[in-house]
Amino acid sequence: MVERIVIDPEIMGGKPVIKGTRITVELILRLLAEGLTVEEILEDYPHLTEEDIRAALLYASKVLEMEEVYPLR
Repeated sequence: MVERIVIDPEIMGGKPVIKGTRITVELILRLLAEGLTVEEILEDYPHLTEEDIRAALLYASKVLEMEEVYPLR
């Protein structure tokens, strides 16, 4: 699933995006955190798929898995 995520310095300043779009992983995570459902996101961004959203979540979990642990302040 993570192959759906690309990082290209020429697209969105090198932020991870859904392949073939300019939709960042960050945006998807923010929308979910704000309480939007997957269905609502797909309505607002019809070129996304449910698999794209799952890939964004998986990508974020893999990145966090590699991070050092820092306490929240």
